[in-house]
Amino acid sequence: MISGGVPLNGEVRIAGAKNAVLKQMAAAVLTDEPVVLRNVPRISDVTILAEVMGDIGFELRGSGEEGNGHTLEIRAGDAPWPFVPLEAARKMRASFILLGPMLARFGRVILPNPGGDRIGRRPVNFHVAAMEALGASIVYRNGYYYASVPSSRLRGGHIRFPDVSVMGTENAILAATLAEGTTVIENAALEPEVDDLIALLGAMGARIARTADRRIEIEGVDRLGGAEHTVIGDRLEAETFAIAAATTGGDVTLRGVDPVHLGAFLEVSSRAGVVHETDAHAVRIVGSASRPLVAVDVATAPYPGFATDFQAPLTVLLTQAEGTSTIHETIFEDRLDHARELARMGAAIEVLDERRARITGPTPLHGAEVGIADLRAGATLILAGLVARGTTVVSGVEHVDRGYELIEAKLVALGARISRIEA
Repeated sequence: MISGGVPLNGEVRIAGAKNAVLKQMAAAVLTDEPVVLRNVPRISDVTILAEVMGDIGFELRGSGEEGNGHTLEIRAGDAPWPFVPLEAARKMRASFILLGPMLARFGRVILPNPGGDRIGRRPVNFHVAAMEALGASIVYRNGYYYASVPSSRLRGGHIRFPDVSVMGTENAILAATLAEGTTVIENAALEPEVDDLIALLGAMGARIARTADRRIEIEGVDRLGGAEHTVIGDRLEAETFAIAAATTGGDVTLRGVDPVHLGAFLEVSSRAGVVHETDAHAVRIVGSASRPLVAVDVATAPYPGFATDFQAPLTVLLTQAEGTSTIHETIFEDRLDHARELARMGAAIEVLDERRARITGPTPLHGAEVGIADLRAGATLILAGLVARGTTVVSGVEHVDRGYELIEAKLVALGARISRIEA
């Protein structure tokens, strides 16, 4: 429940990146030595994946670190139960990231067709094709993928993704680290989270190099060892708090994030009239009622372009900008569901088709009861509530908990009037 209209001011520590830590947890499967991850965010997706890995037979132990996330130690011994249950996959699509490391280390795994956010078709055929290129046999039957390695070990191969796939790239990297010979991945993802995974794997003894922007070469090794690694800051959480500061006319400093990772967002927000300052590990966002926001046109694209995960939150800023803005979603075909709920709050949004929307502003938003089953769209409605006059009630906040660490506590510390209630 949010009472809007309050400028946000102060500092906020950005948590470790959801889209990095889950893949790094999967990387720990590649060795029987301990892997220690620091700056691990307190989010439900981490909890779900930890439970899945525990059910397989791995040992996980977490501990808190005041003011700097928490530490997770993973020791992947044997895998007596190489199976991911359907319920876990329904909650979190990223459970499919276990495909590559389980095949590479144990030669078998059974995975259900994954679920996750309802944002259009997100096929796993790229993952399956990549594993098959490395010698795996994968059969789909009754909703499950039965994957195995007919020989004693995966073998190096050539993988070319027809479209950029972040998790597909990561699954291929994880599988190839222990494969016999050299693997080449072309049209590979450039996201910072991919490079953070490569950094961890390098510390574990993997031989991985980017030989061109979208080309990665992996020379397989016989075994990997343990390592310690600090997860990068979550650029998507940082951008969410930046929008909150800009739209409420506040002044917020985001700590623990690399401004380079926010390049596309900062470029778009600057065009819209948002003022920002940066240093090595922080970004300051300065909003102002006397300096109006202006309309911009945005098209999503793979990194270093504007992230698809952030087009929904950006919509809130565009409702407060003078003129007509357009958003073109080029990656997923069904990611504009938030427009309907924002319209109920007074936003002037026209959905032109399943990939394009037009926003006219500025329009005053008003409180309403809204809800949506999507992580980023859920954060979007919270942002709208911070701007709106009156009280907004957002249902389905369990989806926001999947990727945002203690979001209401962080907002309260910045001055927001927000609380969690039982519905």
